[in-house]
Order: sequence, then structure tokens, then C-alpha cells
Amino acid sequence: MEKASRVLILVFFFTLLLTSTHQYHPLDPLTPSELNQVRTIVKGSSISPGRNLTFHYVGLDEPDKPTILSWLPDQTRENPPRRAFVIIRANQETHEIVVDLSTNSIILDQVYGGNGYPLLNFEEQIAASKSATTYAPFIASIGKRGLKVEEVVCGSFTIGWYGEEERTNRVVRVMCYYLDETVNLYMRPIEGITVTVDLDTMEIVRYYDRMVIPVPKAEGTDYRESEQKPPFVPSVKAVTVVQPEGRSFSIDGNTIRWANWMFHLGFDMRAGAVISLASIYDLDKDEYRRVLYRGFVSELFVPYLDLTEEWMGPRELYQMFSVYLNDKPEISYGGIPKVQYQGKWRGSVYTHKDQIHEEVYGTLLAENTMGAYHEHFLSYHLDLDVDGDANSLIKTTLQTTRVSNSRSPRKSYWTAVSERAQTEADARIQLGSKPTELLVVNPNKKTKVGNPFGYHLIPGSVVGSILTDDDYAEIRGAFAKYHVWVTPYNKSEKWAGGLYADQSRGNNNLESWWLRNRGIENKDIVLWYTLGFHHVPYQEDFPLMPTISGGFELRPANFFEHNPVLKIKPPKDVKWPNCSTPMMV
Repeated sequence: MEKASRVLILVFFFTLLLTSTHQYHPLDPLTPSELNQVRTIVKGSSISPGRNLTFHYVGLDEPDKPTILSWLPDQTRENPPRRAFVIIRANQETHEIVVDLSTNSIILDQVYGGNGYPLLNFEEQIAASKSATTYAPFIASIGKRGLKVEEVVCGSFTIGWYGEEERTNRVVRVMCYYLDETVNLYMRPIEGITVTVDLDTMEIVRYYDRMVIPVPKAEGTDYRESEQKPPFVPSVKAVTVVQPEGRSFSIDGNTIRWANWMFHLGFDMRAGAVISLASIYDLDKDEYRRVLYRGFVSELFVPYLDLTEEWMGPRELYQMFSVYLNDKPEISYGGIPKVQYQGKWRGSVYTHKDQIHEEVYGTLLAENTMGAYHEHFLSYHLDLDVDGDANSLIKTTLQTTRVSNSRSPRKSYWTAVSERAQTEADARIQLGSKPTELLVVNPNKKTKVGNPFGYHLIPGSVVGSILTDDDYAEIRGAFAKYHVWVTPYNKSEKWAGGLYADQSRGNNNLESWWLRNRGIENKDIVLWYTLGFHHVPYQEDFPLMPTISGGFELRPANFFEHNPVLKIKPPKDVKWPNCSTPMMV
């Protein structure tokens, strides 16, 4: 439940921002009233006279970057036009719509005719699941397994794309789980049943009961404290964090100030939190200096490696957050807790490892319970503007050199050899094969001693995809093959998996943009960083998957003339160690 809790905290924090009274910032996310305004305008238009339309994305159509940057110095003048970008389905077509909120009008409506479909929304997922649980053959299959229909809970999953020439309808695979004496339904998957639902017609277009596999038992799956039996391990003492001098940050609308940092925090229904216009105050220059124009999680890619029929398609690309509009005058903000839990386990005929004599694509964690092998990849969209938007990527390789003469008793040393990436092809990087430092620099501005202002990417886990390049999952999630990509800024290039990830064929994603091999030297560039984990499940993952932490850092590299921490005073009640010499790090 940890991720779900973090989502609730984020939503609560975002709600506080929305209720604040202030003149809106051009990058402020759409407010609840504006979302309702969008719903009213779109549903009242001539796009679908019968009102048979569904919303799949509603977000701010942010002004162009030059417009924002020209507005920043004088924020008292009139704001840029307030617009929304909307994706809907109407009459089995995908529409891309731009709504002008100031004029209450639709200024763009175009039908998307390419491959792929928009994000699922909650209403259709619920409807698809219900269509399965009320389907007579499905009810018969549940009875054949000796299960109670009223204890069955189902979820809808995208099916992926596996080289089909013909365009597939917008369908989902419905997979079901069994409660009955546990709240941890994902530990009790009902295997062997394939239910495929057409989302446009809400009809079951394929049903297949492949085989009966025992449903894992409920015993030992309940994670609630009230259900645990003694003995218990010794408890830890409570820790309290207090700020006796008050908080160190301030909030003005969606603008947050903390220490010498200032940034804008927004929210997008697909990306979640979005940090914009991050600037740091330089005491020596007496000014705020921009570091990051915009940063957010662009895509989450989780390929599961089970090749059985009902597992092969689902669970490849999905997003962590969702906001949706419906026929009621309301907007829902929230996370999807199933992202954390479901999909990790599947039912199995095996009760002991010694029984297994075939490829099972996972680890036997408990009786009749397999933990599937899978991977996690997150792509971060980092539009760095290091003291301006004309930047370059510097790749510095640490090279070992042998001492070939008697000038030193040492036998070897290493030196740093730097090169500036000229094109996108120069900046697609797999980390880990050799020691490499990556800096985004402003080549037009230098310190007093001649170093270009820069920021250093310090990567976290150096894990990349190990699927073959021609695997269809890899084609769709191609960004996972490399840890770093750099592209020139383009407002439309936001999503590493493409705007339409569902059933995508990989023809409008980060790799397809990279194939243009555009110039990136001394330009407004975007750095894409891929953070990844391979996950081989172990018995400690049963019955609740523990958290795995990961991350990366962006640190100044010759951005300041000296260490700016020297000018930071400690809190009044904090005493630093009494050291006569600097501590060595």
C-alpha cells in the first residue's frame, strides 16, 4: 500500500495547490472548474451528436516554450491564452482536440488515423470487467473450478502488438482474481481463462477456457496487521521529525520556494507530478539561474516474460496516474494501486520446485503460486536549461594510461577525455561498459577560470533491457535499450512510448524521433534518462512485494564559482562537529 499512500499524499497536496487563490501561472494545471468547462464544451459540440464519446486525456495545452520564457521577466502582463488538449473516442474514432477556455470554443479537431490507441479510462475498464463477470460461459468456467462468482474480481489490461499486419480493434484482455477469505486478491489469480472485450462495443469478441489451474490458497496471503498471528519480531521505536523553526518552504499558487530553489509544480493525468522552471539563486551573481525547464516521468514500461497465452499480451506499458472526466459534473484524481500489486504472481499447478521440469518463466514462491520474471523501466523527460536554453552534451570517458618511462614510480594513471555530442546519434548511450561522465553544459557561458557552466547526470541503477531488438515489446518500448538519449526540444515530443502507447507499433516514439539524427550542439535540448530494474522474484516477495528504491541525481558541475554550501547557515539548534580541519569525503 506504500505507493497508493504516496499517490494519496500527492493528490492531497495537489488539491491544496488548486484551492489556493492566486493569478494563474501559464503552466498551472487545469483546475476542476476548467476541467468541467472542457467537458461541457466538448460534449456540447457537434463531434458526437448522440453524446457517445469518452474522454481519455485532458491536460493543459501549454504555451510554446519561447512564449513562457518571454513572459517570465514581467509576470504582471496578460497571460498567454489558456487552452486544453483533449483526446476523446467518438464513433470508434480517436479525436485530438484543442479547446480555447477564454472563448469557450474548440479551435482544433482532428481525427487520428495512425496506429495505437489512447489511454484507458476507469469507466470503460470497469464496464469491460463487468461484461466478463456476467457472461454465461465465464460463469460456467468459474463453477467448473468450484469457485463462487460473487468472490471474483476482474481487471482490464491492454493486449500489446505482436506483428499483426491488420489493425486490431481497440480491445482489452480481462483477467480475474479470487477473494474468499483474503483481501489480497492479486495473490489468487484465476488462470487458464482468456476474455477479450472490444471497448468500443463492449462486446466479448473472444472467449477461451484453456485449462483448469488450481487457484492459490488464501491462507498466508492476508497482509493486514489484525490477521497476523504471534510470535512477532521485536518492534522498532517510533521516530518523530519536527521543525521547531517552522517549514523551510513556501507555496504561492503552484510556485514553490525552498532554500535557494524556486520551481513550479504541476500535475498531469498521464505523467503525474511535473516540475517546471527550476531555478537556483546564485548569491555571487545576485540572480536566479535556470537549471530545468521541465522534468517528469515520461513513460513506465514493464515487460513480463511469461509466454503463456493469457499472460503474453498484458502488462507492458501503463501509466501511474489518472484523471478522467465522465458524464457527471465531476473530476476524479487518483492513482491506480493495481500498478503496484497485480501482475507479479500467477497460478501454477506446482506445489514444490522438484515437480518443475519445464520452462515456467518465474519462481515458485508458495504452493500453486509463481512470481513472474519481469523488468521495470522509467523514462525521465529532462528539458535542462543550464543557465539558458542553448546547451550541449559533454561525454567524458575516463581512460587508463600506462606510465612508459621513469618519470614516476607509478605504473598507470587515468585521465578524462571529453567530446561534445554533435547529433542525436552521438548521444544515445548505454552506461556501464566503460567509466563515463555526462554533463549538460552551456558552452556560451564560462566560469572565471574558463569552465563552461554545467550540470552532471549521476545515474542510479545501470540496468538496460536485455530483450532482442526485434522483440515486439522491445520495439514498442525501445527507449529501454539505452540509458541516455538526447533530442532537440520539440513541444510535441513528450512521451517516450508515443502519444498512443496502447497497441503501438513503435513508429512514433523516442527511437523513431532519434532516427532523424538532428543536430544537438549548442541548442535547446532534452535529455531522456532511463532508470531500470530486472526483477527475479524471491519468496520474500510473497505475499506482499517489498519496495525497491532507485533514482538519479543532477548536480552542478562548474555551474558556480565555488561550493555554494559555504554560504548556508545551519539551523539555530544544530551544532556542527568541532573539526579543526575539513572532513574528507
